[in-house]
Amino acid sequence: MRAGTGSTVPVRGASAGALYLAALAPLTACSGGSGDGTRTGTGRDADADTRGQVPAWKAGVTPAAIGELMHMRIPAEARDRRATYQNGFQDDGLLLAFTVPTARVDAFVNRLAPEQELTHRAKPLQQSVKPMTPFAHLGLKEPETLAGVRSGPVCAPCAGELNSLEVTVHPLDARTSQVYLRGVD
Repeated sequence: MRAGTGSTVPVRGASAGALYLAALAPLTACSGGSGDGTRTGTGRDADADTRGQVPAWKAGVTPAAIGELMHMRIPAEARDRRATYQNGFQDDGLLLAFTVPTARVDAFVNRLAPEQELTHRAKPLQQSVKPMTPFAHLGLKEPETLAGVRSGPVCAPCAGELNSLEVTVHPLDARTSQVYLRGVD
């Protein structure tokens, strides 16, 4: 049987589901790639710039650049500096973490000028913690899952482009503390 323009040809043995999937195939051909033959968001490189996908981790960010976006200066004595930037649907997430001598923590926190005194939390939060911008991306535990931390808002809303900034301090030992900063831009 020959099909002409505008005519239909009966398809034997094809289910409605198979026809539906065949009709969707051209629509899915547009997704999943960057247009240059490479796939994005494969999970092989967590820092890969996943153009066109939201949320996506921005590639090549430095702790100094994130510090500038947070309107704060990283202490000179800070070690193990880690930072990332996540392009979000509505807001972007900024993460910055580093270690400093415990004796210098209060001076650093005071320079941030928090809205109120940081609250001490002796025990980790009991509920499941799944932040939109997780510190796990930097290879760190989430501050909410740690015991013996001090945390609080630095600004909400903040001056400039930053919507909010929160600091958490976790003593690693008698001499060193981990500082976590999470911002929303």
